[in-house]
Amino acid sequence: MNVSDFRKPQQEINEIFLNRWSPRAMSGEEIDETALFSLLEAARWAPSSNNNQPWRFIYAHRNTPHWNTLFDLLAESNQVWAKNAAVLLVVISKTTFDSDKPSRTHSYDAGAAWASFALQGSLNDLVVHGMQGFDYDKAKEILHIPDNYQVEAMIAVGKKGRKEELPAYLQEREFPSARKPLSVIAMEGSFEG
Repeated sequence: MNVSDFRKPQQEINEIFLNRWSPRAMSGEEIDETALFSLLEAARWAPSSNNNQPWRFIYAHRNTPHWNTLFDLLAESNQVWAKNAAVLLVVISKTTFDSDKPSRTHSYDAGAAWASFALQGSLNDLVVHGMQGFDYDKAKEILHIPDNYQVEAMIAVGKKGRKEELPAYLQEREFPSARKPLSVIAMEGSFEG
């Protein structure tokens, strides 16, 4: 699949941004700690307010005792394809600074870490797919997440699989999506809805 058949930038940018997308087809093959920790290392270097680094990643490799704990958090619509992931992760962010002062940008900062994680995954030729389709409250409870942390998202990571292994309705969606034009997302001076 040629990503350029689906995505056309309006301005000149590095191809890393165009090539990163979120397929669902994964092979079911395992990845080792080195492969996973390369992505986590990229996330570690993301920018954050006051260098707070509020992001945390709780992970489980496939075929380990922790896998079912994270897998069971997923909505059934995500379990259909995420069953072939090598690793599942829950992303959380600390809502306060170390001084216990509230951090208004903790989610924003965790998003920067997620973007770094996803881009490194793309560079490493891995599938990285973020999800909101899971039980946030159950995650907070069963993963023993403290009150001053917020559950943000889940991520599935794996080696590329064949889209033909997905259900037909997901095969139809297995291509790089386009983006809204700059004229919709960038506004000079004030909001223009």
